Amino acid sequence: MPHIFEVGELTRAVREVLESQFPFVWVRGEVGGVSRPASGHLYFSLKDGQSRLPVVWFRRSQRCVAPGGVDPRTGEVLEHGCTAELTEGASVLVAGRLSVFEPQGAYQLVAELVQEQGAGQLAMQFEAMKARLAGLGYFDPGRKRPLPPHPARVAVVTAPTGAAVRDFLRLAGERGWGCAIRIYPTLVQGEQAPARVAAALDAACADGWAEVVALIRGGGSLEDLWAFNTEPVAAAVFRASLPVVCGVGHEVDTSIADLVADVRAATPSHAAQLLWPERGALMQRVDVLEQGLFAAAGGLLERRQAALGQMEKALRWLSPAQRLARMGERLDTSLRDLLRAGAALTGGRSAELARCEAALGAAFGPRAVARRRAGLRALALRLPRAARALLRQAEAARALERRLALAGPTGPRGAAQALALLESRLGAVDPEAPLARGYGLVRVAATGRLLRGAAEAAPGQELDIRMADGVVGARVLAVRPGADGGER
Repeated sequence: MPHIFEVGELTRAVREVLESQFPFVWVRGEVGGVSRPASGHLYFSLKDGQSRLPVVWFRRSQRCVAPGGVDPRTGEVLEHGCTAELTEGASVLVAGRLSVFEPQGAYQLVAELVQEQGAGQLAMQFEAMKARLAGLGYFDPGRKRPLPPHPARVAVVTAPTGAAVRDFLRLAGERGWGCAIRIYPTLVQGEQAPARVAAALDAACADGWAEVVALIRGGGSLEDLWAFNTEPVAAAVFRASLPVVCGVGHEVDTSIADLVADVRAATPSHAAQLLWPERGALMQRVDVLEQGLFAAAGGLLERRQAALGQMEKALRWLSPAQRLARMGERLDTSLRDLLRAGAALTGGRSAELARCEAALGAAFGPRAVARRRAGLRALALRLPRAARALLRQAEAARALERRLALAGPTGPRGAAQALALLESRLGAVDPEAPLARGYGLVRVAATGRLLRGAAEAAPGQELDIRMADGVVGARVLAVRPGADGGER
């Protein structure tokens, strides 16, 4: 996704590009729209038949020089003079730099010098030299190198005396971590200055001692600074094997050496500021790093302590004492499980034993004995009747035998038949005979009373069932009067 600019951000970017590409220009045009506010600044525009350029001429830059005089800023002899009394329609030549007025987003020319039509010889030479060296690639941004951070060895090419070197050395002592400086003395003004400056630059690079070269000179007129607008100096800066920071003149002064150098500084003091950061900022940075170091050390200590705690836990888990403790816990758990299982097993066996005891009690207990005794009493009561019946049958049999004897030879057959008939009748009335065929005699266990029908029984009643080979105790669950009858 493309970057989306804020309005102010885009305006500042345009201003930076415009000021870097047009640090100093000469513009010819016709004056129009002159405005003189109370601040003393002058606002007007330069126009020709095609375009209009807004111009601001700040009060501090305004000078009036009589025709034939010398401009104090450039040292140039003015043929037609300089005037602050601009008039509408006047044809002038304006020197200055392009900038952007951010509140309105409009570009304008910040004037440093305004003179009537006609340009000085030095300005023309400057523009011609600038155009020729630009064609040779001297100003190509791709060849420019960054300055080393915090350089410890700096070569300074300048005049050994003067305010520029003093300011540079003072700032070097106040900024950065400290450094070593070698001064390569040279002339910075006059006819011999270009060759001397070029030689000093070559010597600083040839020594191989420094990390960066600072080419500095204090302010002056255009003529005073002209050595830094010459081709020998520009060529020396171009071929330098070390990064070159150039701080020549004041902020508004831009020389050919500034344009060729790897980094342009507005002033010699600014060159020192570009080489070394403020010591207070460095100390603050040290404080920030110290705080970060303490925080990192504290975090590292906390992490190590946490890791140590985890290792201690793991060690305790693997220690013999902990292992014995865990085995003891497992043993206690196993004992509790065993006791629960034993209690469950014993409880189940106890319940089963109780059921067996109840069954034995029901079959052979006092109540069962009482039932048996009641049954014996009932049998004892029935026995005389059966005995009397047997006696009657015996008497009948003897009577038949007598009759058989009286019947003679033909009697035995008939008597035998009669005897068999009597035996079958006797067997039919024998109460024990059906038991052999799987039948049973049912009596009430409590009373020994013989049940002759289902209607005589009641649910929950305990019974004794006499079989051929023993007695079975039973409990009445339901009574069904007939095969298809209801249940109660």
